[in-house]
Parts: sequence; C-alpha cells; structure tokens
Amino acid sequence: MTPRLDSTVCLVSPSIDPTFCPGTPLKLGIMASGNGSNFEAIAQAIKDEKLNAQIQVLVYNNPEVYAPVRAANWGIPSVLLNHRDYNSREDLDRQIVKTLQQYDVELVVMAGWMRLVSSVLIDAFPNKIINLHPSLLPSFKGSRAVEQALLTGVKITGCTVHLVCLEMDSGQILMQAAVPVLANDTPETLHARIQVQEHKILPQAIALFAESFNS
Repeated sequence: MTPRLDSTVCLVSPSIDPTFCPGTPLKLGIMASGNGSNFEAIAQAIKDEKLNAQIQVLVYNNPEVYAPVRAANWGIPSVLLNHRDYNSREDLDRQIVKTLQQYDVELVVMAGWMRLVSSVLIDAFPNKIINLHPSLLPSFKGSRAVEQALLTGVKITGCTVHLVCLEMDSGQILMQAAVPVLANDTPETLHARIQVQEHKILPQAIALFAESFNS
C-alpha cells in the first residue's frame, strides 16, 4: 500500500535546536523588496532569544513596500535605494555595499530581495550573503518558483536558504524545508504554506552561521 502524504507535515533539514547561542551578536543587514514578513521573523527570533544577532539596517529598493514600516515598528533604521535611480546593477550594488559598511554589517540577508546582484556586492561580502528562495533548490530557480512547481505537478516543494554566488540561486545550500503540494493548491495557498516554513528556517540558518562565526 502506498503511504499517504500528510499535508500537515513539513520537514526541515538540517534540524537544529533553536536555542540561544552565546557569544557576540552577529550584525545583520537585511535586504527586502516587499512585505518584510521574513524581516519580522528574524526580528522576532532575536527578541525570543532563539537567535544571537542584531539587525543593523534594512535596505529596500521599492518605495511603496511595507518592509520599512515593519522596521520602524522594531526601531530599526531603513534605507531606500531605489533601483530605478541607478544606471546599472553595479552602481546600485556599490551604494548597497557603502550602506551596509556604514552600518558595520557582518552578514547580509536577502529576505525577499527581488533583484539580481553583481560581483560588486558578492566580492565585498565573500561567503557572507545568504538568500531565501521559495523552492527546494536546485529545482525551480529564478522568479515565479511557486507557479513553476504547480505547473510541473510536483508533489513536494518548499524553500531554501543558500549562500549567494554569481550564478542565480546556485550557492551552497544551508537549510531547506519541504512542503507538500495539495491537489487544490493555488499559487496563493501554496505560497502561504511555504512562507510559514520560510519564517522558521531563515532565522535557523542565520543561527547556524552565527554559531560558526563565533566558533
């Protein structure tokens, strides 16, 4: 008999104990292009002492998004760097680097950042930039990953935290969570369930990085 997939079960790998890691708090710079719910998940994990870090600054690229409102509610500074104001991706990244360095950032977290980054940013923070992507990489790279999963008919998708490299969505995988795809799923319902897991694994992946940073 084929076992039934329990739609409530979501698997996270690697599994870690989400306890407070002693040492110097890791200084984070968060980059976001939208609602900022993952930014808030990180801030809440810090408040709950599940993550030994502090958010130095939020960088956002769209003046109409809600993320800076969340940052203000947490008393965290935010900086708008509208990509439309720059002639090239490299010019934008130079200003991002300058801003992150001004705030003494040690780890850059792309939490819903919807712009490709260049070697300017990657070289300034080598192996210190992580990204959250709504699929089980290496499947469904790039934009509209949730829609891609539904179109191909997979039974399981999820989300991934990975190191950022020049090739899109291809850096070393740090943590993943698997999410079942239901027969009646729409992009909205599936994305909502994936996002629940995003809020869990992003702070945990940062905690893993912080542990190695303080070791």
